[in-house]
Amino acid sequence: MNELVSIITPCFNSEDLIEETIRSVQEQDYTNWEMIIIDDCSSDGTSLIVEKFTRKDKRIKFIQLRNNSGAAVARNKGLDEAQGRFIAYLDADDLWVPNKLTMQIDFLVKNGYGFSCCDYEKIDIDGVSLNKYISMPKSMSYNQFLRNTIIQTVGVIIDLDIIDKKLLIMPNVRRGQDAATWLQILKSGTEFKGQNIVLAKYRRVPKSLSSNKIKAFKRTWYIYRHIEKLSFIKSFYCAIGWAYNAIKKRIYFNR
Repeated sequence: MNELVSIITPCFNSEDLIEETIRSVQEQDYTNWEMIIIDDCSSDGTSLIVEKFTRKDKRIKFIQLRNNSGAAVARNKGLDEAQGRFIAYLDADDLWVPNKLTMQIDFLVKNGYGFSCCDYEKIDIDGVSLNKYISMPKSMSYNQFLRNTIIQTVGVIIDLDIIDKKLLIMPNVRRGQDAATWLQILKSGTEFKGQNIVLAKYRRVPKSLSSNKIKAFKRTWYIYRHIEKLSFIKSFYCAIGWAYNAIKKRIYFNR
């Protein structure tokens, strides 16, 4: 298998971390990839660092947005430019292990799956392991994901031979656009399949949007009511499950 993988990487003021992220892609043992980096109007030296890589590695493509528009717009722009059969996501502060693409593509193709996410490890701002690991469920339906938004972009890979590319267009909201997209895919009837091997590293950045649990709840409630348009009763039922699983996710497993 040597099909092209399109890696979508939005970034904003990422000069301290983007180089390590790019190198984690260049170190992949699966080499047929394109990395589409979309800069959301950074005011630091992010563009200079990325341009240094584009001059040496033609697989890296750099797009600069004219206006600061948020991660959804940036990722959608990357999706527009993507030429690969497979779509993978890697934010500018996260990392992959060297065999991530090889292992995931093999998992998808051998089993005929269209949508998967691997297990991932949490690291701190300096890239040091927090010895905390998130394990994916073996499978997940639309209604199950409403109550457990465990799927993380750093581990997601999608086969466009199975899933319509239009389903990957993210709703234009500032928060929770990734979870809303996974719901779009699941609502189409596609079942999610988890790959239980740690292939990615998710960086816990201080004061990140996802680190604030109150904001996370408000974001999830907004998805229930305004994007998925669930009734208040179903939203409340799903919110209880979400809260339970949010607490459960605080209980990590060790390798």
